[in-house]
Amino acid sequence: MSDESQIEIPPSFVALYVPPGRIKPTLPRSELAQRYELCEDMAQMLVDTARTLEFSLGITQADVLQRVAQGLQGEDAVVTEAEAGWVVTRLAELLGS
Repeated sequence: MSDESQIEIPPSFVALYVPPGRIKPTLPRSELAQRYELCEDMAQMLVDTARTLEFSLGITQADVLQRVAQGLQGEDAVVTEAEAGWVVTRLAELLGS
């Protein structure tokens, strides 16, 4: 049994790759799992940074999330726009928003 078969990809992430009116994702499961792991890892890694920004700059959590969202977008982004939105949402969950 491969490691990939053990990765549970949340429906909210799978939905990023299911076009309207369809039921199957546009990516193969292995690639979808890789993209999910990248995004989940990114959200996990941003927790400490987000908390530090919130307290050191004296800004709200919403402001921190907005800054993170801006940082995840752009020409050199490693995630898609939809994935960036998912990462920010996941980060908010991890921060307890």
